[in-house]
Amino acid sequence: MTQKPDWMEVRQSTRAKAEGLVASIAPAATAPAAQPTEILMHELLVNKIEFEAQIEELKRTHAQLEEARDRFEDLYNFSPVGYVTVGRECLIGEINLTAAALLGVDRKDLVNRRFSKFVAPNDRDRWDRLFVSRIEDHDAERKPFVLEMLRPDASTFRVYVDCQRREAANSAPTLRLALVDISGIRKAEEERIGAAGPD
Repeated sequence: MTQKPDWMEVRQSTRAKAEGLVASIAPAATAPAAQPTEILMHELLVNKIEFEAQIEELKRTHAQLEEARDRFEDLYNFSPVGYVTVGRECLIGEINLTAAALLGVDRKDLVNRRFSKFVAPNDRDRWDRLFVSRIEDHDAERKPFVLEMLRPDASTFRVYVDCQRREAANSAPTLRLALVDISGIRKAEEERIGAAGPD
């Protein structure tokens, strides 16, 4: 874990560098017999150099934050796991590209749609109960479950769902869902059992 910088030390260091730079180009302003205008000019130059150094540091920090955001966005969107954030009204607030592909709908068309519309009818009541219990329970443990999902083309698939309640300051709680398509695993298991034949 990286240690946070002590901003007072950083400021003092920046100030000392600025003082040194100004003293090297205008040494008369630091002399004991310096005129008030020279002292004022010296202080203005130091402040200008300090501000320029701070602006450069802010630009570097901004670039690093943008790079970190882009990396996070790539990890989020291109993860092999589908991620969905569902609000109190069971509306999709955020969804990654993987989850959108699983559901067979463009991501832009999923935001603010009811998540339960994508749950197969035979699992919808169970989902509704799970949703209410998880969104209301502040101390809920993470309990994964399996749901059958429904695409707009009426095809179904099964997902392993890991669900976690999140509550940010000054906002309603949300559920963060991680969806893993297990249809292929189930199909492979059925084929393995079918290939083994009756005993």
